[in-house]
Amino acid sequence: MSQIMHRSRRVGGALVTTLAALLVFLELVMPDQITRLPPGNFWLNGLVRIPIEAIVAIAVLLALPERIRRIGATLLGLTLGLLTVVKIVDMAFYAVLAREFDPVLDWVLFPDGYHFLEDSISKPGAFGVAAGALLLVAALLTFTTLSVRRLSRLLAEHARPTRHAVFAFASAWVVLAVLGIQIIGGIPVAAQAAADLARDTALKVPQDIADKKAFEREVTVDAFRDMPDAQMLNALRGKDVIVSFVESYGRDAVENPDFNSAVLTQLKADDTKLAAKGFTARSGFLTSSTAGGGSWLAHSTFLSGLWIDNQQRYRSLVNTDRLTLTRAFKKAGFRTVGVEPGVTFAWPEGQFYGYDQVWDSHTLDYHGPALSWSTMPDQYVMKQFQQLEYAKKNRGPLLAEITLTSSHTPWAPLPTILPWEQLGDGSVYGPMINSAEGAGSVWKDNERIKQAYATSIAYSVDSLTSYVEKYGNDNLVMVFLGDHQPASVVVGQNASKDVPISIIAKDPKVFDRIAGWGWTTGLTPAPDAPVWPMNEFRDNFLTAFSPQGGLH
Repeated sequence: MSQIMHRSRRVGGALVTTLAALLVFLELVMPDQITRLPPGNFWLNGLVRIPIEAIVAIAVLLALPERIRRIGATLLGLTLGLLTVVKIVDMAFYAVLAREFDPVLDWVLFPDGYHFLEDSISKPGAFGVAAGALLLVAALLTFTTLSVRRLSRLLAEHARPTRHAVFAFASAWVVLAVLGIQIIGGIPVAAQAAADLARDTALKVPQDIADKKAFEREVTVDAFRDMPDAQMLNALRGKDVIVSFVESYGRDAVENPDFNSAVLTQLKADDTKLAAKGFTARSGFLTSSTAGGGSWLAHSTFLSGLWIDNQQRYRSLVNTDRLTLTRAFKKAGFRTVGVEPGVTFAWPEGQFYGYDQVWDSHTLDYHGPALSWSTMPDQYVMKQFQQLEYAKKNRGPLLAEITLTSSHTPWAPLPTILPWEQLGDGSVYGPMINSAEGAGSVWKDNERIKQAYATSIAYSVDSLTSYVEKYGNDNLVMVFLGDHQPASVVVGQNASKDVPISIIAKDPKVFDRIAGWGWTTGLTPAPDAPVWPMNEFRDNFLTAFSPQGGLH
């Protein structure tokens, strides 16, 4: 019996050691992007890699006294566990935002992610996912540390053969690295993924400090700061201007053949109905400062004329007196309003942008159902803008920045266009939304996600053009654009950051001012239409519409 128990302990010990070695090895070779996983059989392709970090760590641990070696193994285990957590978070960030996680600046995004889960899979489901994530982090830190300590002890007990093995693997790693030997998919056999991630993560702090200093210099440079009020946007005197952001309206919405047909059909129909009312459009592309999310970064980039691609820059910007596009209109004598259905809490940024009035999710007086993350349908938002601002008698010129949210992830449930006179207080949407397909159903299939996304974009754009068709007068000028591309579940991880932008007007003199821009006629920008960085629009727009004379 004792021999059986002894043999069982030996087998159990060997199994635990094998699992410990496998866990550490996989954590070392695991990439931080799903697209960098070896194609085919991950386990088979991954096992033929040689991580340099393991070789160096073993060599260092063997050279240490026993007590210090235990401490070193514990620290190495905790570090590897943390790096693995960062890799997993990176995978999520690349999947949603098409970029890596910034451990200094991106913590503010986690509450938004949690709220998105609440809207998509219910509050209990979101709580379950969050609890599972915390348990996973704790498990990785614990089991990785225990694994490294166990392996360190066993390797020290067999120090001589271990040193020979370290020398052999180190030599092999150098040869493979020099020769550039790769497995299927271009994955190098000589691996250093963990070391690269540790270096990049450690460099984030000095990089963010340097970026903060660079931004402090950039924000002071503004060619329009001292422009006289009388000249500011004088070519738009007598006009009413709407600037609208369409959530997730990216270049792929008009160019990706997998799902663009609904959008192209809608844009073509909208061109026709606008033309019937005497309106025409010009369209181009802007390169957004973000992708997959972070709409406020795109909004601030577009309106401030500065490149805002992280939360640090955003926080710094809103604490300055930068001349935003909205402030420029205010200097020119326009009433400036923000229509922000996505704002559900206090929003002090409204003062930075220079709004005379902010209409948010509370003051827009919507009494219908929410649409996942979106608080209300876009057409209802436009109807309320008409009632609260545009239709007022004896008012002065108006600048409205309107953020539309119906095309926000998860693109379900979706509203449809209704006759304007039926919208009322929004309760009419109750039966429509209750009978519409929910996010939980749509998100079971990638193709249905893509089609739902395209349908939402078509709806949002039609909400704007239908508004112009019904309510627009001769002096209306509308600028609408996407804030960023949708998540990579729709466009993949190699999509550009370009978004369409269009200007609609009835007065041909408006388009005379931008004739040199080379934009495409109509709402659909041509594939070779000009592409500007989003932060350049403010300066180009102010230059075009702030000459010595106005429209005559």
